[in-house]
This record gives sequence, structure tokens and C-alpha cells, in this order.
Amino acid sequence: MKVAFLGLGIMGRPMAANLVKAGHEVAVWNRTPRDFEGARVAATPAEAAAGAEVVWLCVSDTAAVEQVLFEESGAASALTAGMTLVDSSTISPSKTREFAERVRQRGADYVDAPVTGSKIGAESGQLIFIVGGDQAAVHKLQPLFSAMGKLALRMGETSMGQAAKLAMNLMIAMIYEGFAEALTLSGKMGVPAETLIALIQASMVRSGVVDYKAPFVLRNDFSPNFPLRLMYKDILLMQESAREMRVKLPGLETVSEIYEIAMEEGQKDLDYAATLTLLQKWAGLNSAQ
Repeated sequence: MKVAFLGLGIMGRPMAANLVKAGHEVAVWNRTPRDFEGARVAATPAEAAAGAEVVWLCVSDTAAVEQVLFEESGAASALTAGMTLVDSSTISPSKTREFAERVRQRGADYVDAPVTGSKIGAESGQLIFIVGGDQAAVHKLQPLFSAMGKLALRMGETSMGQAAKLAMNLMIAMIYEGFAEALTLSGKMGVPAETLIALIQASMVRSGVVDYKAPFVLRNDFSPNFPLRLMYKDILLMQESAREMRVKLPGLETVSEIYEIAMEEGQKDLDYAATLTLLQKWAGLNSAQ
């Protein structure tokens, strides 16, 4: 398929690379120009999108999606009837519906398909796509989903992919917070982290989040697989959606405060797991304990 891929960040670059490996004809664009082996590098989103069957976005936030699509030389200007626009960014569900309507006015389909699996999943082609959109449009994308991931789950109509992704990330943030608090409390009482993690992994509280993050925590490695600033952005989206839907999320309000402080302390470009170090600092523990 002819694919324009817009956004070559931590997730986007390996996703686009896997499309190239699978034999698709790929044009790429990034706000900061980058070389890309095996693909045509375009100067603007519109140039990348021209003549494509599918235009795929993976950018940082709601504002970036709107800019890449609708500003001068944006991809929307190159959309024609029969094309499909896919957004793998994690953005506002309500804005997704707005963007989809604007895209459909040009005769193109709009599918929201945020992902879970982090950097490692993107590099290995093992992402899970969380999809919202028309069933026929989603079916058409299956060869591309298969090139970049292990599963594509349709949540429902447009914006339902974004809604489900926010729910997923809410759980990740809350589960990791529980893990971090448990490590901090038990560490203060003298239990080694390795010992607590072994207990967690042998018991009913075992979690995929803990399984994934534990090796990094034990190495004190907070290099970004999922940057803290992006998880904080998603937490703000969760809170925005909760206000729109008149839903109370009291646990998330507390977690949000921790992320806000972490941002203020310069941790924005570390992995979100670095919030553990704040708890340890407040408890009088060093990060190696």
C-alpha cells in the first residue's frame, strides 16, 4: 500500500520502519527533518500525503494533530475521496470527533488507532492498536496493522479508540503508582526491592505493568520508553474527558499532583517510572534502595 507516515518520534520511527520492511511504499515527514532509509522524505505533511492510500499520524498531542492536518501545507489539503486517515497519537476523544468530521468532508475515512506496547513493542512490531472507526475502513487497514503490531482491537465508532486508550493509561498510571508506593514503604522498612518484586510476581497482585517496569526500576534506569511528559499529557486528557462526562476520578487527582511535581523537578523527559524517585526522596531513601 502507499502510506504517508507523519511523525518520526520514539514510536513513529520504528512503526514507519516496519511498514518499509513489510514492503509498503512509504513517504515520511517529521517536523525536524530526518533521513529515513527506504522511504521518500517529504518537506511537508501535504507533500507526504499526496497520492497516498493511507495517511498515518503519530505525533505528540492534540494540538500537534490539528497542526499537521489543518495548518498551511497540512495533510488534509492532500486528502481525496477514498483515502484513509489514521491517527495513532493519543489525543482528546472529543477533538477526534471534530477532526474526523473535517476529514470526512473531504471524502476520506478517519480511524483513530492509538497504541499500547511502548518503544519496545514499536521496534519489535508487537504493538496493540486500540481502534475506533467504521468497520470497513478498519478492515482495509489490516495489512498495515499486521506490519506494525500483533493485534488490532476495534472499540467501536470514531473516538472510541482514544477513549479506550485513555482508560488503559489511567490504569497504567494507577497501577504503577501503587507499585511505587509499595516499593517505597517496604523499602523504608528494610525489604529489598528484589524480594518484594519476587513476592508480587508470585502472587495475585502480579501485573503486566510491574513485570515490564521492574527490571528498569531495579537497574535505576529511567531512560524514556514512555516519557513522563506524555503520560502527564494523557492524565490531563483523562481529567478533561472526566469533566466533559461529569465523572469523578479521585485517585487520578492525587496521581496527577505527583506528575505535576515531577515535571517541575525536571523529570519530563525521563520515563514515567521516574515518579518512584520522588516518593523515595520524600521518604528519605536514595533511588538505589
